[in-house]
Amino acid sequence: MKILKEAKPNILVVGDLMIDHYLWGSCERISPEAPVQVVDITKETTVLGGAGNVINNLVALGATVSVSSVIGDDVNGSELVEMLNKIGVDSSNVIIQNERKTSKKSRVIAVSQQVLRYDRESKDDISEESVDDILFSLEDEIASYDMVILSDYGKGVLTDDLCQKIIHLSKEANVKVLVDPKGSDFSKYKGAYLLTPNKKEATLATNIEIKDDKSLQEALLKLKIECELGISLITLSEDGIAIYDEKLEKFPTVAKEVFDVTGAGDTVIASIAFALSAGLSIQETAAFSNLAAGVVVGKIGSATVSIDEIEEYEASLHKSTSDAHIKSFSEIDSLVSRCRLNGKKVVFTNGCFDILHVGHVKYLQIAKSFGDILIVGLNSDESVSRLKGPTRPVNIAEDRAYLLAALEAVDFVVPFEEDTPYELIKMIKPDILVKGGDYEGKEVIGTEFACELRLVDFVDGKSTTKTIEKIQGQTC
Repeated sequence: MKILKEAKPNILVVGDLMIDHYLWGSCERISPEAPVQVVDITKETTVLGGAGNVINNLVALGATVSVSSVIGDDVNGSELVEMLNKIGVDSSNVIIQNERKTSKKSRVIAVSQQVLRYDRESKDDISEESVDDILFSLEDEIASYDMVILSDYGKGVLTDDLCQKIIHLSKEANVKVLVDPKGSDFSKYKGAYLLTPNKKEATLATNIEIKDDKSLQEALLKLKIECELGISLITLSEDGIAIYDEKLEKFPTVAKEVFDVTGAGDTVIASIAFALSAGLSIQETAAFSNLAAGVVVGKIGSATVSIDEIEEYEASLHKSTSDAHIKSFSEIDSLVSRCRLNGKKVVFTNGCFDILHVGHVKYLQIAKSFGDILIVGLNSDESVSRLKGPTRPVNIAEDRAYLLAALEAVDFVVPFEEDTPYELIKMIKPDILVKGGDYEGKEVIGTEFACELRLVDFVDGKSTTKTIEKIQGQTC
């Protein structure tokens, strides 16, 4: 994930902007006026929707984003531009067209379930004048972008003419165009680098019923040839992503909990654009996009995902390398904050863990059982030498951290330079602080910052000191 954390691609999004409006409440009765639920509204929120949700996802990933679209000269349009400006998105190429309604979709949510949606919007094609205004604004700017996304929600912004001319301009500037398509006729996207249709959309566009790998490959190949794509791609919902470059490749996904698939397609195309712009291969990009989608479907409403969240999710699936679990003070601080927001119980322990043995593993497994997230503070080499003597540590901090991070029970490892983890515990404020049973009746550093202290007995006869003595005895 390091290359993605350092990436700052400049991406243009062209498409149908809208506002997603949520009315949150509870439902405890049926209306006496009609057989419908009565929802008592307790909260009201608005977020960018449609192409705006793609933008939100790109911003959350760390991209620099510009947008080109058409909205109405109305209250919703003013609100939408204000929302774009608030998150630092360049909205100077958002065109206002008189007598057009800015899209706003209102959803009523009761006890985490959507019970009603009502829309206010225009669906007819934008005017030729608006098309010309968009193209005029892009002619001199298109080469400055690392990627262009066409986010088509079928609300009239991405006309056939506009799509083809943007793709032509982008090709001349050697800029890839990615498209989240709409409808059954994909001819207007001809020449794009890739499309991101789901299985149903791909079936309608190709007239090929996708029921196995053979038909999947046929559909991918037909899209690639007829639309003159660089890469052919189809999203497969819970089965992940399929691509066809020179051969069929499938990348399965794992979503631990699915609460809402709203906007998952926006997350997919945003993460694909971000990863490709950062220089990842299409295979690495597909795997990254699957992880992003796995995070976002576990949230309610049109949601976004950050690189840190994706990294944490990958770690929770035990598919990440040890490096991803080794964190600095600043990194662990933000991670703990997110864990708490998600209702996770944080457990902390610390030690030298010089020569990892079964006693350590069992101790850490018990510690993890006390909560959801186990963070292990690790003494630096200098700290170990001060505590254990000049012949220690046997293994350097980098090796000790890597081995600890590879354990299933350990979520994160944080090296520290001091003799004690006082500052680390003060920052984390763990729900559970765990120490060895030999601390019974003794003062434990940092207990004032923890909600609870728990002592865990060590495995008899298992210690680093005894292991070293045994090795030395055999050597002699």
